[in-house]
Amino acid sequence: MTLKIRIDGSAPPYEQVRAQISEQARGGVLPVGYRLPTVRGLAESLGLAVNTVAKAYRALETDGVIETRGRNGTFVAAAGSAAEREASSAAQAYAERVHRLGLGEKEALAAVRDALRAAYGEG
Repeated sequence: MTLKIRIDGSAPPYEQVRAQISEQARGGVLPVGYRLPTVRGLAESLGLAVNTVAKAYRALETDGVIETRGRNGTFVAAAGSAAEREASSAAQAYAERVHRLGLGEKEALAAVRDALRAAYGEG
């Protein structure tokens, strides 16, 4: 994620952060499930006050662009129906779990294919 803050009075810094993250998320540069930096971490890297970044994150969450999952962090939210958002969340949890278990992408995808075949009654 790359953000550039211009201190020339064109827009408040929080609005620049909000607009750039929103644009990158909606444009696919930041994929669904992408974990955003902590408020403190992003503020430090951009040279902004923590409250400035927190205000941008609150606005993004209100807009449905990001979602906070408690201590797990803040992520790019799935746009679309509730079912799609829930599926995206489940997929993210699965990906994190198989990674912790040490499975490679090939094994993880094979497990998903098998589960989908069983759920949909295919061969």
